[in-house]
Amino acid sequence: MSTPLDIVEAIKAKKMVKVSDIARTIEEFAPKSLQESYDNTGLQVGNPDMQVTAALLCLDITEEILDEAIQRQCNLVITHHPLIFRGLKEITGRTAIERIVAKAIRHDVAIYSAHTNLDSAWDGVSHEMAHMLNMTDLQVLEPKNSEGTTGLGIIGNLRPTPKLEFLRKVKETFGVKALKYSVQSPQLVVKRVALCGGSGASLILDAANAGADAIITGDVKYHDFTAYGLDIIIADIGHYESELCACKIFSRIIREKYPDCLLYFSDSETNPVGVI
Repeated sequence: MSTPLDIVEAIKAKKMVKVSDIARTIEEFAPKSLQESYDNTGLQVGNPDMQVTAALLCLDITEEILDEAIQRQCNLVITHHPLIFRGLKEITGRTAIERIVAKAIRHDVAIYSAHTNLDSAWDGVSHEMAHMLNMTDLQVLEPKNSEGTTGLGIIGNLRPTPKLEFLRKVKETFGVKALKYSVQSPQLVVKRVALCGGSGASLILDAANAGADAIITGDVKYHDFTAYGLDIIIADIGHYESELCACKIFSRIIREKYPDCLLYFSDSETNPVGVI
């Protein structure tokens, strides 16, 4: 039977992971140089030299998720969407963002975000969506480098599937409660598909020009459906649904480097957009 002294020695022998170690691991996979100009990827709150007791993974940090992190003794929260997009001029508790920052500091909880750099990385968000659909022959839709290994969106092949069966499969795979799609698109069978996590409506024309039968993304406007709905099947699965897989990516890359690091998927994560 282990004695308290044995346990203490085991803890000392175990390699302690710092916030900066986790940040470096994520950024080796998804370099900050890949983020869009408007973005704010990286450590948002906290000391990079702090040792990580446990980390909580989520899409967006809310006050409820921060409370969950504190209750589960997680001193690091890793999010896809940054808490702070623009500089804060005051922290008075007037807004949810200000309250989260203040409470995180009081409780020594660090907050780290990887957003559009994770979208553009190879095997990033859009790739993960494609893997969920068992797609093959993946290529970046809007490359950022000459090798075509980074960039926004993915296009690839799918087993030929009738249109409505394809849409039902998409709805089931991503847990979509209300799927919006282009009714007038003429394709009857889907063989080639483009995907973009989050707000990917700007890639619809690129997808059609690349020979995609369908594009799966979120935040598609009415006029996007009217402008391109006769050229390609547009499936709007919602922003939240398309990017929830980011947490799986975080878990995979951290566990590969630090298998002993304690990670939790948030139980408080909910879609802020309701459907009735």
